[in-house]
This record gives sequence, C-alpha cells and structure tokens, in this order.
Amino acid sequence: MAMRRLLYAVVFTFTFVLAGTLLEAQESQQQLEEKRKKIEAEIAYTNKLIAEIKTDKQTSINQLQLVESKINSRNNLLANYKLQIHALTVSIETTELSIRNLNNDLKTLKKEYAKIAWYAYQYKTSYNKLIFLFSAESLNQAYQRMRYLDQLSVFLRNQAKGISDKESEKAAALAKLQQKKEELKGLLKHESNEVYLLEGERQEKVKVTTSFKGREQELRKSLKAKEKEAWDLDKRIEDIIALETKPKSTAGKPATYALTPDEQLLSNSFFANKGKLPWPLERGVVSETYGVHTHPVLKKVQTKNNGVDLATAKNSEARSIFDGMVASVTKISNTNVAVIVKHGDYFTVYSNLDEVYVKKGDQVKTNQLLGRVHTNLKGETELHFEVRKGVVPQNPVYWISH
Repeated sequence: MAMRRLLYAVVFTFTFVLAGTLLEAQESQQQLEEKRKKIEAEIAYTNKLIAEIKTDKQTSINQLQLVESKINSRNNLLANYKLQIHALTVSIETTELSIRNLNNDLKTLKKEYAKIAWYAYQYKTSYNKLIFLFSAESLNQAYQRMRYLDQLSVFLRNQAKGISDKESEKAAALAKLQQKKEELKGLLKHESNEVYLLEGERQEKVKVTTSFKGREQELRKSLKAKEKEAWDLDKRIEDIIALETKPKSTAGKPATYALTPDEQLLSNSFFANKGKLPWPLERGVVSETYGVHTHPVLKKVQTKNNGVDLATAKNSEARSIFDGMVASVTKISNTNVAVIVKHGDYFTVYSNLDEVYVKKGDQVKTNQLLGRVHTNLKGETELHFEVRKGVVPQNPVYWISH
C-alpha cells in the first residue's frame, strides 16, 4: 500500500509540473502571436507608404529606406515564425511525453485493478464473505475484516473511475496533439511564404538601388540641402536650449541655473518613464535611426542623425510624448517648422511640420497634438524627432515604447 501511495504521489507531481510547463509554453506562444500580428501590421503600413511615394516617377532615398525597413521587419517576422515553430515543436514533444506517461499510468492502474478485482471476486458471494468474517479469531479481527472488504469495494470503484478519467485525459491529449500538428503545418507553410516574400523584397531593393545610377550629382545636391537643414535645426535647438537653461542672477547673488521644484518633478517623471513614453505619431515607421550611417547609395559618404526619422501617412499629426511646456516654435525653412517642448532637464523636438497648433509658452499634455507633418512633392511624409538632455542628443529608441 505504501508503494501504491508513492506511485500516486509521483504521478500527481509529474502531472502538475507538466501542466505548469504547458501553460508557460502557451503564454509564450500567445505573446509571439501578438508580436507577429504587430510586425505584419507594420509591413502592411510600410507597403502603404511606399505606394504613396511610388506615384512620383523617380525613386527616392526615402523609398529605399522604407524598402530596407520592410526587409528588416520581414526578417523579424521570419525570426518570430522560427520561435513559434520551436515553441510548438517543444509543446508537441511535451504532449507526446504526456501521452506516453498516461499510457504507462493506465497500464499500471489496469494491472492493479485486475489484481484487486480477482482478489475481491473470492468474496463476491455472501457465503464466502461470511466464512471470511466468521473465521476471524476475535470480534475485533472480524470488524477489521469487514472494514477491509468495504475499503476494497471503495478502492475498486475509485480505481475504475481513475482508469476512466485517464482514458478521457488521454483522448483529450491526443486531440490536442493533432491540433498542434496542424498548427505546426500551417506555421511551416507561412514561414516558407515569408522566405519567398523576403526574396522578392531583396530584389525590389536591388531594383530601387539600380535606379539611382547616373543620379549621383542630384543625390549629392539633395544630401547637401538636407545636411544644411539638419545643421540649421541643430543650431536653433542649441540656441533655444541654451536660452532656457541660462543662469539667472538675483540681487546680490551670482548667476545660477536651477530647475524650479515643479520642473524638477517633471524632469524626474520624464526620466522615470524612459522606455514607456508614447510614439510622437499615431502610426509610423522608422525610416532612419539615430547615429552615424553610411549613405545607402553614395559610396564613402556618411550621414549623422541626432534623432530618428519617422515615415508616416499624409496628413498625420505630431503629438507630445509627455507633459511639458512649448519652449519654441521655430521656422527652419518654408516647409519645415520645428516645435521644441521642455520637460524639466529634457527637451523633445518635433521637426518637419507645415502647420502648428501650439505657441511658445503653452503647457501641453501627453499625446496632445502639436502640428501636421509636411508632405513633400514626392508624396513623402516624414517627422524628424529628437530627445535631448540639455543640449546632448539621446537615442529616442531608448525612450519611446516599443
């Protein structure tokens, strides 16, 4: 009996641990599925932006950047499928192990049931039962034998129910296994399709890159104009931030710069939300990341971005990523207005707007609309966004939510 109790304890513990493992795998699978849907939506949105630009006869650097962004997203999607396939394969193997253990449990239960049932059969008739009871050496022993027969009957009923439950559990596990195998088949098919699409996008990139041949002079001129605009923006930002952080003197005291208590609270709150701040657009795709980059077409040419460029749909509006005060609304060119919002020690920059809804000194809230993003003659709509601590540029990717 002690051995039997130990067997039940082991079976129960294994089943409990296995159930926990399957639940964790299921949660992981759900997270991967949610991520997959987001990546697919991003690819669809990028295709929409490319379609808007393609109405122009000549290809542009922005179009090339969007194609590269789409390829990156497609690679992420493929990686996601590989993770899902791996997770599902592990889940299938775990389910198969569970079925094997259920078969072993059933074998053991049926074997024990057969043994006890045979033993119980000896006392099936009332005559045999009475002989067993009256052959006892004492009244106490007769009572113990009667209890034993009752317990034997209860054990057989429980054992029969246990066998029935295990059979049901096995049937459910087999059905689940078949479902998972069908899911795996579907995932492998999707993965194969994504590989095919990725190859098509790589060919698209080659085609777009090839279309720039013979246009080097035009590209250098365009790059020079863009760099001048970026330099002008950088200079304006530094001047405005320098003015905002200029030490102030009071009667009889040297000039010092310090945040007010409210500004310090705002600054601390902004920092505390690092990595959780909302996007400066309702929807967008990163067309150029922060930092130094090799030009996608011009050889041995590098460009620098103090923020990120976000491609978006026509008539999209920029919005503040946090509470703050509008430090400046400054015109960089005829079609490029920048809004700088102060968040204590931190500043956010929203550039390439052609219509602005706020003015200097306005208090703004998180997600408040600041202005409409400019769409150029080629159909490109792109917001330039920066985060700075004082005048020092920060990588916006580390600040906004993914």
